[in-house]
Amino acid sequence: MSGVAGAFLLPSSRSQRTVYDQLKHMVPRLENRGQEGFGVAAFMHEELFQHTKSCRPAGTLAGVDFTEQDAHFRPHVAIAHVRTPSHREKSDADFQPFDNHKTSCRRLTVCLNGALVNADELRKELRAEGHSISGNTDAELLLKLIENICQRDYWQHGLPVNYEKVFQDIDKGVDGAVSALLLDGLGNLTAFRNRRGLRPLEFMQTEDGFLLFASENSAFSGLQGRVDEIRPSHIKHVNGRTGDCLDHFVGQARHSPKLCAYETLYLGNARTLVQGQSHLATRHDIGMTLGRIVWPRLAVETSSAPIIVSSMPRTGTPYADGLFASLAKQQSALVQRHEVIAVNRSQRTLIGSLGERNSLIWQKYRVATNDVTDRIIVVADEALIRGDTSRAVTEMLLAAGAKAVHWAIGSPPIVAPNYYGMGIETIDELAFWKIWKSLAPETRQDSLRFHRIAPQTLRVIERKIALSINAATITYLPFEDLLSLLPRGHEGIDLSAFTFEMPTPCGQKRADENLNRLIAELTSTKTSAA
Repeated sequence: MSGVAGAFLLPSSRSQRTVYDQLKHMVPRLENRGQEGFGVAAFMHEELFQHTKSCRPAGTLAGVDFTEQDAHFRPHVAIAHVRTPSHREKSDADFQPFDNHKTSCRRLTVCLNGALVNADELRKELRAEGHSISGNTDAELLLKLIENICQRDYWQHGLPVNYEKVFQDIDKGVDGAVSALLLDGLGNLTAFRNRRGLRPLEFMQTEDGFLLFASENSAFSGLQGRVDEIRPSHIKHVNGRTGDCLDHFVGQARHSPKLCAYETLYLGNARTLVQGQSHLATRHDIGMTLGRIVWPRLAVETSSAPIIVSSMPRTGTPYADGLFASLAKQQSALVQRHEVIAVNRSQRTLIGSLGERNSLIWQKYRVATNDVTDRIIVVADEALIRGDTSRAVTEMLLAAGAKAVHWAIGSPPIVAPNYYGMGIETIDELAFWKIWKSLAPETRQDSLRFHRIAPQTLRVIERKIALSINAATITYLPFEDLLSLLPRGHEGIDLSAFTFEMPTPCGQKRADENLNRLIAELTSTKTSAA
């Protein structure tokens, strides 16, 4: 989970703004993609590169005074990265943009949003060819792959790099999700989105003479100009001297974007538009639909204390707003909209070991009010992945005196890992599979239909998951309802989290191996017990 942004000042521009000004405008709007820091790499022909990195939230970039660092450094191009540590390595090596520290035209720096599913295989190939790779991040690996092609086909022959051909090789060899910005030692900027289009990449040419790139079009809010989506298997290459911007198709076959469902449900800025529909509208509509399903399950007498509709902070708000609007229509006298959960820190709890996550969860969340005694709390959240966060929050609310805690989940059950930047590496860690192991054989078999699961089987799973986190009920959004609420249906959305139909070959192979191993382990355990 991360975000990228870039700005190029055209030679013809008469704007008084700088590329830093543009990044200060865009990067805070990408803050939901990562709260653990940001990095900036800028280039000026006379002064070459300057790098800035910070562990502070991305929004604080707006307050950075770059002139204090060097008043004479006026770059014409800069790229930025919004950071969340990878699941593989949490250290300074995670900071991007990642630089190869070479000289002259061989200097390369890259920032990446996404993940390489076949990273281990690619790393082995490079090492077999004699290349050293010091870290374990996908950004470094992508840079090494690009550098290797440049050296092999261009630098050693004294030829200028043809980035169209470089990224043809990259697009062919990489399995995963890649949206990346590459800046070289000549000031050339290349934006690349690989063939599946799982992670977004947007482009804008402003009226005042800038070429802008960002992970989401909400980053361009308030700016005037022409906006375009970089399509899968395409690059936009900007000449560092002239500012000429060329679009190239670098794939073997054309693919329509298949945007990861987590972008719409969780990761993306609420103001971002997908096919003309904002994430905010989608999430609110999901909440409305959930309200119609949740209400009959609350089984509340009219004399009971009011129901409080709350959200998980940050991303749950529009779901809760829609849920409240729906419930209020059915029984307005009993329903209140009130936030009862607050956060002490912005750090995400999705990535890390079980112990690290649990410790961070209890540090991060707290009950925000004393007014929950004998109240029924309905918490809206976009997904229930592992269940550790929802369990902790439920226990906090019950300890504070809540009568019962219900969860309304804005998606179907998460049944599949995600190797494309979300840090969900195995199915064993998912709440669905923890419960699946305890089901009766016939119910387990029906559960393997995933999004086609029978309603009665889903009810069993919901009850068992609710019991496991001490909640009164859990209500998932039915899969068919999700399809009807996504932008223009669901043709442009990757739904593998709910279907187990992975978007890339390597991802499907890894997921199938994980599933077969889990089933074999369960069978072996049952046999041994017998």
